Amino acid sequence: MLWFRLARVCLHLLAGLLTAAFVFPFTSAVVRSRLVKRWSSKLLLICRVQVAFRGDRSSLAQARALIVANHVSWLDIFVINAILPCRFVAKADIRDWPLLGWLCDKAGTIFISRGRIRDVRLIFENLVASLQAGEHVAFFPEGTTAAQGRLLPFHANLFEAAIDAQVPVQAFALRYLDASGGLHPAADFIGEMTFAESMLLILRSDAMHAELVILPQMASDGAHRRELAQAAHAAIAAALDIDVDALV
Repeated sequence: MLWFRLARVCLHLLAGLLTAAFVFPFTSAVVRSRLVKRWSSKLLLICRVQVAFRGDRSSLAQARALIVANHVSWLDIFVINAILPCRFVAKADIRDWPLLGWLCDKAGTIFISRGRIRDVRLIFENLVASLQAGEHVAFFPEGTTAAQGRLLPFHANLFEAAIDAQVPVQAFALRYLDASGGLHPAADFIGEMTFAESMLLILRSDAMHAELVILPQMASDGAHRRELAQAAHAAIAAALDIDVDALV
C-alpha cells in the first residue's frame, strides 16, 4: 500500500511539473491560481490529509493581504494553497528539493538566502510590489518549522512589507490532528529530517486532519512591524491553545 501511495505522489508531481512547464507560461494569473489550488488539494488527498477550515472565510475575499502562519511541515504550503493560492517566501534550500523545489519555483515561490543583505532588500521590494499588485503573499515568521505544541518567536522584518504596501495582515493557525483529536506525530518536520523521510512517514501513518484557523485580519496602518509580529504571534498562540509563557 505504501508503494502504491508513493507511486501516486510521484505521478502527481510529474503532472505538476508538466503543467508548470507547458501550461503556466501560456495562462493568466487567475488560471494559474486555480490550477495551484486544485493540484494542492489533490496532493493532500493522496497523502490522506483532510483539511478543515475554521473562522470567517469572507475575509479571504480581500484582494490584497500579507498572509502569515505558524510552520509545522512542508504540508503547510499546500494546506494554505488549497484555500487561498499564494506566493510563498521560503528558504533558498527548498529550491534544491527533488522535483518539489522546481515546482515551487515555477509556482511563484520567492526564495530568500540568509545573510545576503542585498538579496533580502531586493526580495523585500518585490514583496511590496506583489502586494500592491493585488497578489496574496505568504510567509512563515518563525523562520523554520517547530514541533506541534510549540510556537517559536516571530521575526518581524517581513511584516514591514504589509506596512509599506498598505495592506492588512491575515494570520492563519495550523495544526494536524489524528483520529482521536490529538496532535498527529507524523506531521512534525523538524531537526535533520529530510523531505523524503517526512513524505514516507506521512504515507505510512494513519490519515490526518489538517485544521486551518482563519483569524481576524490586522490593519497595518500606523503600526510598527514588531507590533504586527507580536499581535500575530499572540493570536496564533491563542488559536492553538499554546501557552507561550510556559515555553520560555
